[in-house]
Amino acid sequence: MRILIAEDDASLADGLTYSLRDAGYSVDRVTTGIEADAALSTGEFDVLILDLGLPKMSGLEVLKRLRSRGSPVPVLILTAADGVDDRVRVLDMGADDYLAKPFALAELAARVRALTRRGHSAAAGATLRHGDLSYDQVGKVAAIKGQMLDLSARELALLEIFLQRPGRMVSKERIVDLLCQWGDELSTNAVEVYIHRLRRKVESGGVEITTVRGLGYCLQKVRAA
Repeated sequence: MRILIAEDDASLADGLTYSLRDAGYSVDRVTTGIEADAALSTGEFDVLILDLGLPKMSGLEVLKRLRSRGSPVPVLILTAADGVDDRVRVLDMGADDYLAKPFALAELAARVRALTRRGHSAAAGATLRHGDLSYDQVGKVAAIKGQMLDLSARELALLEIFLQRPGRMVSKERIVDLLCQWGDELSTNAVEVYIHRLRRKVESGGVEITTVRGLGYCLQKVRAA
C-alpha cells in the first residue's frame, strides 16, 4: 500500500516515514500544498496524511481539490488546531479522520490501518483472491490454500499490484512507478528479477504470471489441461 505524507515539519515527517515504512508501507513525502496537489493529480495512493498548515497551498485547499476530482482516497488530517469547529469543518470538506498534534506514532499507525481497512472493504474487501492465492492487504500476508508464503516486502508489494489487476496487463514501467518510493531507484531489470522470484512462489496457487512480450506482465489463473 502506498501512502502520501504532506507535511512541512521535517522531523515529524521523518518520524512518520520511518514508522510507516517499518510497518511495510510504501511512503512518499511532499512538503508543500502545491507538491501535494500535483502528486495526488498524477499518482495513485491508498492513504493521504495531510497537514493543514502547508506552505504555498493550504491543506484545506489540497483536500478541496482532491474531492472535487472525485478521488475517494482516505485522508487523515494533521493539525495543531483541536477545536470542535475545526474538526467539523475538515470532516465536512471530505476528510476521513482527524489527529491533533502532538500525537503518538502508535495512534497514527492504528488510524492508518483503520482507514486502509475501510477503504478496501468499501471497494472489494481487505483480502484479494485469485485462484488458491490470497493476500490480506491489511495484515500484509499472502497464502496459498491457507499456507503462508515467505515473500519479501518487494515481492508482497508486487503481488498486491497484480492481485488488484487480475487478468490485466501491467507494464514494467507502471510496476516501477508503483513499487518505487520517491527518491528510490528501481530498474526494469530489477523488476524482472522480482517477477521471476514471485512467479516461482505462486505457481502452486493455480495462478501464473505470464509475460506479454514487449508490453509487461499479467496475473492469470492456470488453465486446466
